[in-house]
Amino acid sequence: MTDLSPTPFEPDDKDALDAQLRADIVAAIDDADRPFLVRAFRRLHPADGADLLEALSLEAFRQTVELLGDDLPPDVLIELRDTRREEAVDSLPDEALTMALEDLDSDDAALILDDIGDDRRERILTDLAPVDRAELERSLAYADETAGRLMQTEFVAVPEDWTVGDAIDYARGRGEDLPETFYDVYVIDPGHRLIGIVSLATLLRHPRDARLTSIMQDVLTDISPDTGQEDVAFQFHKYSLAAAPVTDAAGRMVGMITVDDMVDVLQEEHTSDLLALSNVTDTADSETVLGTVKARAPWLAVNLFTAFIASAIISLFGPALERLVALAILMPVVAALGGNAGSQGLAVTVRAIAERQLEGEAARRAIWREAAAGAINGFIFATGVAVVAYLWFRDSTLSLVLAAAMLATFIWAGLSGILVPLGLKKLGADPAVASSVFVLTLTDVMAFFSFLGLASLVLL
Repeated sequence: MTDLSPTPFEPDDKDALDAQLRADIVAAIDDADRPFLVRAFRRLHPADGADLLEALSLEAFRQTVELLGDDLPPDVLIELRDTRREEAVDSLPDEALTMALEDLDSDDAALILDDIGDDRRERILTDLAPVDRAELERSLAYADETAGRLMQTEFVAVPEDWTVGDAIDYARGRGEDLPETFYDVYVIDPGHRLIGIVSLATLLRHPRDARLTSIMQDVLTDISPDTGQEDVAFQFHKYSLAAAPVTDAAGRMVGMITVDDMVDVLQEEHTSDLLALSNVTDTADSETVLGTVKARAPWLAVNLFTAFIASAIISLFGPALERLVALAILMPVVAALGGNAGSQGLAVTVRAIAERQLEGEAARRAIWREAAAGAINGFIFATGVAVVAYLWFRDSTLSLVLAAAMLATFIWAGLSGILVPLGLKKLGADPAVASSVFVLTLTDVMAFFSFLGLASLVLL
């Protein structure tokens, strides 16, 4: 098996080393070689350990977790994706979970507890120290996807009349009670209300006798335990934060959120929006065929309904299609290009809404921009398709009708791509989930109606 003593290796050798380690892990699982597995996962970075576990089959994954037991590093457990973490939690005994919870920060511990059934959770909480149990129960009381679930209750807060030296000595004196990762010292008044923030970099740059109130910065964020995780992520992005305090309604410090949690939230939100634009959900490796069908079939049914709407528009111009076959040949060109134009505007708009870039005057400027861009692109492509249509059918009137329909469809597609998600947002719906069906339907209806309508008026 691979020698697990720390040895240097060239970057080019890393892939080979990882492949060999994976093979040795599989062999150790087959041989139930627990000591080797313990040494291997202690040496690996938690993220690499999680990747290695997730690469195993589900059965091998369960065997590895059971073999490791209370020697499975808690940080590896946190790095696992949701479905695999739930499998790991189910495979671990209560004693191992209790030990893991004691080692983790409160936000990560709450994440693990959320994967456990009520009866088992109560048993495990009973085994924890009263203070730890109270903190975790408070975290679990907050709604999902809120700052209360993301925050950790371990932070460094000091009185406003302290100096730099006082704060440093206090932090050193806390020892193991310090948060594993923190970036700021929070300055509070006698009522435990937050009045300012001193970054560690600022703290170390000033002499010991400097007053904290003279070097602290104002609080830029406004995050309460009930703030949604999207709003928290927006504030982190806006102010380029490494950490942010969480305060209650009275302004008292109750926790802090660090950037590592925000990276996970941003990735989760972006993935969710990307999948929602196609009206699908994430498919985990443990998802069944029936579960996948149930997740996708409803939106396909909605698309089927909207497709019949477009077909009904076409049926209104049946006589025109029967008399002029060229209309049926060229009709998909208008619809396809218009649909792509609408999808482009929709993708940009949904992203801008998520990043709070379409508020007030910015929204009006964006609507004008999309309409103008649609008109310019429409003119360019209308000219191109008109030339192709003329060379194909040698009919100048048909070419002009096609060009006019293309221009109208592009303008309509640009407006639909921004007005539909903005309208859905105003109505309280998620623009990422519902917009694509409406935008594509509206674009198809305009494409067919404008092309076939103009053709009926001019050509027949």
